[in-house]
Amino acid sequence: MFAAILVVIFLLHLPLLQLPYFWDEAGYYIPAARDVLLTGSLIPHTTVSNAHPPLVMLWLALWWKIAGYAPAVTRSAMLFLAAFALLGVFRLANAVSNREVALASTVCTALYPVFFAQSSLAQVDLAAAGFSFWGLAAFVEGRGIAIVFWFALAGLAKETAIIAPVALAAYEVCGYAFGRYRHGLPDHRSDKDENGRDGKSPVALGNIPLLLASVIPLAIWYGYHYLRMGYVFGNPEYVRYNVLLTVAPLRFVLAFLLRLWQLFGYMHLWVLTLAALLALWMLVPEQDSGSERRAIAPRSRTIFGVVIAAYVLAMSLIGGAVLARYMLPAIPLTIILFVSVLWRRLRDWVVVIAFVGSALVAGWFWNPPYGFAPEDNLAYRDYVVLHQNAEQFLEARYPMARVLSAWPASDEIARPWLGYVTRPMQAERIENFTLDQLVAVAGRFDYDVVLMFSTKYEPPPAFWDRWQPLARLRERWKAHFFGYHHDLPPAAASRILGARIVYSERLHGQWIAVLEMERPQEALNSGAQDF
Repeated sequence: MFAAILVVIFLLHLPLLQLPYFWDEAGYYIPAARDVLLTGSLIPHTTVSNAHPPLVMLWLALWWKIAGYAPAVTRSAMLFLAAFALLGVFRLANAVSNREVALASTVCTALYPVFFAQSSLAQVDLAAAGFSFWGLAAFVEGRGIAIVFWFALAGLAKETAIIAPVALAAYEVCGYAFGRYRHGLPDHRSDKDENGRDGKSPVALGNIPLLLASVIPLAIWYGYHYLRMGYVFGNPEYVRYNVLLTVAPLRFVLAFLLRLWQLFGYMHLWVLTLAALLALWMLVPEQDSGSERRAIAPRSRTIFGVVIAAYVLAMSLIGGAVLARYMLPAIPLTIILFVSVLWRRLRDWVVVIAFVGSALVAGWFWNPPYGFAPEDNLAYRDYVVLHQNAEQFLEARYPMARVLSAWPASDEIARPWLGYVTRPMQAERIENFTLDQLVAVAGRFDYDVVLMFSTKYEPPPAFWDRWQPLARLRERWKAHFFGYHHDLPPAAASRILGARIVYSERLHGQWIAVLEMERPQEALNSGAQDF
C-alpha cells in the first residue's frame, strides 16, 4: 500500500520536483535544515529560531547527505512523508470502519488541494499530521507503546501536534470522572460495529499516562532550546505575532469561523460536506446483504470529534496567520466521517466520491473567488515561476545592483542555494509594498533597482464588495487582526519612487516587476501628491 501511494503521488508531483523553494521553505525550513547538514546544529543560525522541533529538518539533512543538496531531493523526501501520512489515513479509517471507506478517504485526502500542495513542500505541518494519524490509529486499536511513539514523533515534527494527545487525555479523564467514577461501576458495555469491533470500550486509565508521556520529548527539546537561546517558544517577535497579538475576543470569533470554513468548505471541501449532509438527511439508509451498513462506532466518532474540536479551538486562539495547513491533522478526520456516511447511505456512493475527487482536483488549478494562501494549491507554482523569471532577468541585467525588495524575495536573491540566482546579490529589505512603506524609502540612495511582487493573492471583486460599509469593515478587521495589506501596483510605485518599469509579468492573479531607479527625490515631491 505504501509503495502504491508513493508511486502515484510521485508521478503527480513530477513536474514540481525541480521548483526552487517557496515562501516559508526559503525563509525558515530550508535554512534550518541546511544548518543541520553543514554544522550539525539543531538550532538554526542562518535564520532566526522559531523553536520548531528539528525532526523534519533532520530528515531533510539526512536525504541531502545521502543524495545531495537539490530541490528534487528535498521534494522527494517530503513525498515519502506524505505517502506515509496517507498510509496513516488508510490505517486509521480501516481501524474505525472498513477498507472501502479507508481507500476512498485516502484518495480524497490525497486529492484535497491543501494536502496535495503541501505534499512536496519542505514544511512541517503535513509530517506532524501524518504521525498524528498513526497515533490516533494506535489509540483506537489500543496499542499502548505505539501511542507514545507516534504522538511523540508528531510533537517532534511540530509543536502543535501535542493538541491531539492532550485533548485525548482530557477526554479519558472526563470519561472516567463523569462515567465510571460517578456510577461506581466499570462500563463493560459493548457497541459492536459492522466488523465486530468494540464501539464503546471501557475508559482506559492506562491511556492517560501514555498520552501525556508522548509530550515529554517535546518538553526536552524546549528545555534544550531554552538553555541554548534563553527563550522557550521561539524568538520574541515570533511569540508576539503568533500568541500575544491573537488574544482578542473578536479575533478569536473571526478565526473560529475561518477554521470552521477550512474544515468543511475550503478548497471545494463543501462538495463533500454537502453530499454527506444530503445523504444523511434526505436519503434512506442503504441495505447491504440484508443488514444495515453500520456507522463508525460511537467511541471512535467521539474521539474524532474531540480531536477536531481541539484543533479548531486551539488554532483559533493561536497562530498569527490563519493558514489552512495548520488544520491538516483534523481535516482528514472529517473526510473519513463524511465518506463513511456516503458509504452507508448511497448505493452509488463510488460515483459521488468520484465527483468529489474531480472537484478537489479542480481546486489544484482553479483559484477560488476569495483570498487564500498560494501554498494551498498550485498557485505556489505560479509564484515560483514568476520569481524565477524576474530574478534571472535581474541577475543578468543588474548583477552588481543594490536591490530593494521584501521578504522572501530579498532572501531569494541573496542566497543562491535557494535556487533562484546563481550568485548572491545585494538586498535591502522593506516590509511590503504598501503606500506607507514606499513613501518611507522614496528619496533614499542606497538601492538601484526595486523588485516588487504581490505578497498577497488579490481575488477579483466579489458581489459582496459592492456594499461599501461591509467591505470597509471586512478590510479593517483583516488588517487589524490578520496583518492584511494592499500592495501598490508597479505603476503607482514607479511614480512614488521615481523609477521606470523595466520588467513585469502576471500569472493567474499574481504579479512581479523590476523597477530601475531614476529620480527618487523628485518623485517623492510629485508622486506622493497623487495619493
